Amino acid sequence: MCRDPDPDPTCRDPDPDQDPTCRDPDQTKTRLAETETQTKTQRAETQTKTKTRRAETQTQTKTRQPPVFTQPLADCTVDEGSDIALQGVITGTQPIHISWLHNGETVQFGQPFFQGSEARLVVKECLPEDAGAYTCVAENRAGKTSSSAAVCVRDFESICTDRSMKIKCAAVNGRSKDSSPVSAALPQASGNNRGERGHRHREDSPLRLLDLQTQVEVRVGEQAELSCRFDARLPVAACWIQQKQKISDGPRTRVETSERRSRLLISDVRPDDSGCYTLLVRDRSGHAQHHITLTVIDRPQPPAGQPYISQVRSGSLTLSWSGPCYDGGSAVTRYRVEVRKEGLDSRGGWTDLTTSCSSTSYHVHTGLEPHAEYRFRVRASNVAGESEPSQESDTIRMDNVEEKHGEPQQYSQVSINTTQKVTDLYDQLERLGVGKFGQVFKLLHKETGQVSAGKFYKARTSKEKASARREIELMNSLHHPKLVQCQAAFENRSDIVMVMEYIAGGELFERIVDDNFEHTEPTSVCYMRQILEGVQYMHHCNIVHLDLKPENIVCVNSTGSLIKIIDFGLASKLDPKTPLKVMHGTPEFVAPEVIAFEPVGLVTDMWSIGVICYIL
Repeated sequence: MCRDPDPDPTCRDPDPDQDPTCRDPDQTKTRLAETETQTKTQRAETQTKTKTRRAETQTQTKTRQPPVFTQPLADCTVDEGSDIALQGVITGTQPIHISWLHNGETVQFGQPFFQGSEARLVVKECLPEDAGAYTCVAENRAGKTSSSAAVCVRDFESICTDRSMKIKCAAVNGRSKDSSPVSAALPQASGNNRGERGHRHREDSPLRLLDLQTQVEVRVGEQAELSCRFDARLPVAACWIQQKQKISDGPRTRVETSERRSRLLISDVRPDDSGCYTLLVRDRSGHAQHHITLTVIDRPQPPAGQPYISQVRSGSLTLSWSGPCYDGGSAVTRYRVEVRKEGLDSRGGWTDLTTSCSSTSYHVHTGLEPHAEYRFRVRASNVAGESEPSQESDTIRMDNVEEKHGEPQQYSQVSINTTQKVTDLYDQLERLGVGKFGQVFKLLHKETGQVSAGKFYKARTSKEKASARREIELMNSLHHPKLVQCQAAFENRSDIVMVMEYIAGGELFERIVDDNFEHTEPTSVCYMRQILEGVQYMHHCNIVHLDLKPENIVCVNSTGSLIKIIDFGLASKLDPKTPLKVMHGTPEFVAPEVIAFEPVGLVTDMWSIGVICYIL
């Protein structure tokens, strides 16, 4: 707006459209009022449209009707081989989506049908396994509903029993000449027409299956014959079914059916011919079925994997292996264990150590020469014959491998060295592991060259240092071959280091999950025996470990089965006068009293041992 004359030429002829500051004040107010009026009008129109749409939506929602079963499904009982027909009438706003459930699972069989308001499900030629609870679920945008029915399928035995009982009851109760049940169920005794009487008896008799086979066993390559006789009213039809597929004549199968018998012949049988075969017979009086199981017996497959060698001594060892993946359809009765001597003086042939081993492990204590090298393999046998040999074991040298590790150790009491550092006596090598306590490094003694493991504690606070000293003190009481030993200890202002014996075999858990390691029941027994020996000694000292798990059990070497228990960071000495409560450990292995924060005891470790045994 130009308040005073100004020589500036830009204000001599103001243009309201180009410079709003040069407009007339009245015009500006008028335009602002018009704009405000338009805005209010638009808001009012928007609110009106929104209310109208909401009202329409509510009206549509009110007009939509949720599905309702005006005629629910009805329970029914049908004979085996008949059709199951379930029907319900549904009202409600279309479209309505229909789904069927059988015992809570989506129906994958039958013929569902929905048109107009009628929902149907038809299951043709039902089997006993088709019985159960059927549910029809109807759903539209307004809601969801369902209706259920119980379906009972009577098998052939029940049908025949019911019919026989009806005939017997009619014969007992219908003694009068005028009794219609007797007339319908029994033949009329006319004195001179035996043929007619016999004919009527056959027509009134139910279909019967005779000479029922239940199990047929044949060997691979032979011919299998499955047969069944029946007493039926002509005409009669029969068919054989396997895995819900009708069996027809083919290169190896032939079906022969007469008025009194049906046979299924399978030539050159194979292992995949094994299974359940069903014969369906139908005549004028009804239908019946019978199941026959065919077992094809073959030689077993070779024992899986390589034989595993353990507990090696100078003249003996223990051999373990896994059974075959497929036993040929018949139980394995025995194993043959073979050995071959390796080296320049060997003849290269396989000889039998035993031909009648009944388990999957064998202790070899004769026939092995000290310092010689051997390989082993195993064969499995059943009634059909003997398998091919398993994979060959690794070459093993008959040295006192485990006896050397089993020699008595020299134990000593360790006192904490506060005058020297660990690096004064040891070279620190690669890191072996990390935990909440600190780190573990591989150490090499500068003078003797002995390899050890150094546990470097986080000892910044007095509480952390006291915990480290307590573990060292406990380990001075645990001198046993199955428990890792403390060799030295160092303390300075920044940390505490405990030097322990180095165990190179790795964790037991890693060995268990290794696919290349053949883990057998005898090896599990060997591990559990050693674990119990070590824990028994700890409990004799009134000390509980409180963190027993496969990760804290390590193997002495990569080939043998000797183990040691490690990591006593959570171990505690029990005091009969002071109950001990803890809230630490590995959740999968801790006892219930730890979770409940109740007093712990020696039985707390036994719970963890039980879990380890279960895993093994």
